[in-house]
Amino acid sequence: MRNRLLEIFDTLLDAYGPRFWWPAETPFEVCVGAILTQNTNWGNVEKAIVNLKGAGLLSPEGLREVPVERLAGLIRPAGYFNVKSARLKDFIGWLYREHAGSLGDMFDTDWHRLRKELLGVRGIGPETCDSILLYAGHKPSFVVDAYTMRLFSRLGLIPESAGYEGVRTLFMDNLPPDTGLYNEYHALIVEHCKTLCRKKPLCPDCPLLADCPFGLRRQGAAAP
Repeated sequence: MRNRLLEIFDTLLDAYGPRFWWPAETPFEVCVGAILTQNTNWGNVEKAIVNLKGAGLLSPEGLREVPVERLAGLIRPAGYFNVKSARLKDFIGWLYREHAGSLGDMFDTDWHRLRKELLGVRGIGPETCDSILLYAGHKPSFVVDAYTMRLFSRLGLIPESAGYEGVRTLFMDNLPPDTGLYNEYHALIVEHCKTLCRKKPLCPDCPLLADCPFGLRRQGAAAP
């Protein structure tokens, strides 16, 4: 399995090149973006981030002090703004209670323990949690999303019904604990699924087609 996962990575890297992902200027911006990007696209999150920066509030102190109603208005472009403003407040409240408002203190914690802590914060699920750990904290915690589920079920490496933790374990158990590899791999999965492995896939152009049962079946069905 290790060799297969690395072969897929190498194929995608050859096809798309390095992705240089995640798009954020600071670790705290990554944390905020990871919460805001739930159920929306990054373009909408960027608009909300710009609003927070413009208001001088993109910091633990700023989000701690701003009234939740004003925060909701500023992040409106990200959608579900009332829910997400409450989630940001919950995250900031936890950060101050447990780590004195310091990301440095937070990321100095053993990351396995930190993952359990973050998953206990209301509104932070596994994908958001692992995005914070990997992209903000540079911890070797693989991020799984809907694109990962789609691609690797089509490749026949996971069942379509696979759960988050099971898929994450597949990567964590078979790849070296390398934050750069995890970062790049997830970014390449996203790029591939946006470009070719869509809900309605473009299988003939796929660099993984030769070893993809799903794609080969579709090609066979489409043959005259």
